[in-house]
Amino acid sequence: MASGFFAILDDIVALMDDVALATKVATRKTAGILGDDLAVNAEKATGFLAERELPILWSITKGSLINKLIIVPIALLLNAFFPAAITIILLLGGCYLAYEGAEKIIDYFFHTEKQKPQEIPESKQAGPIVDQEKAKVKSAITTDFILSVEIVIIALGTVAEQSTMIQIATVSAVALLATVGVYGLVALIVRMDDAGYKLIKRSNGEGLFAKLGHVLVGALPVIVRILSVVGTLALVLVGGGIFVHNIHYLNTLFPSIPATIREFGVGLVVGLVIAGVFALFKSLRRSSKASES
Repeated sequence: MASGFFAILDDIVALMDDVALATKVATRKTAGILGDDLAVNAEKATGFLAERELPILWSITKGSLINKLIIVPIALLLNAFFPAAITIILLLGGCYLAYEGAEKIIDYFFHTEKQKPQEIPESKQAGPIVDQEKAKVKSAITTDFILSVEIVIIALGTVAEQSTMIQIATVSAVALLATVGVYGLVALIVRMDDAGYKLIKRSNGEGLFAKLGHVLVGALPVIVRILSVVGTLALVLVGGGIFVHNIHYLNTLFPSIPATIREFGVGLVVGLVIAGVFALFKSLRRSSKASES
């Protein structure tokens, strides 16, 4: 009986070793997507009032965890019974990411002049602010869902030949690490200025800690602007990468061009086409309403 117990322990240890190794490989292969996920979500998690940053970030984090709870079991089931569906889902996600990135680029180049916001009485400000927060949280969770699909699928691909238990444990571990790691770093980024102010205050504005505080305060706007640009480019790049990796013709198109440039180009073209279709649809809809009135 004792020997049987120790044999079970040996099997568990061997399984954990296999899972740890597979998780390490899967995490390394998804590192690029995790970097894009960080850039995109850090950009989306900024722009709130200081006292609202962490509560809103926690709402996005909970949404991300729910996304993983939905995606992981569905991905495992589809991989086992209908693997072709995974490619279709990835391509739909690529369309969404490419469109969102292209829309940001179009808005930057062609809508630089923004109308000044109308003054809202203090008694009516709470509603619009709450609505803005909910809209931004919803957008962040939606984008996280698409990126999470890509992360989970890549992680699943690294253990496709392994046993079912290793697949489940590895994909779950990568999904959890992605959420905790990404949003932990996002929390550190958005709270940089508060940490800087505290350092300045505690050091009475003098000494090494005060200088460090000023660096943190001054660096946050720069990092946010950089992340905004990186996040936009990441949306297009990841979207294009999905198409290039899952459509053989695009994967072999222009082989002399570096893969990153090819993926970005494909993502930008797809995003602009989808944005053009939406713009045409909106224009026709407005014309239809105008003719009816």
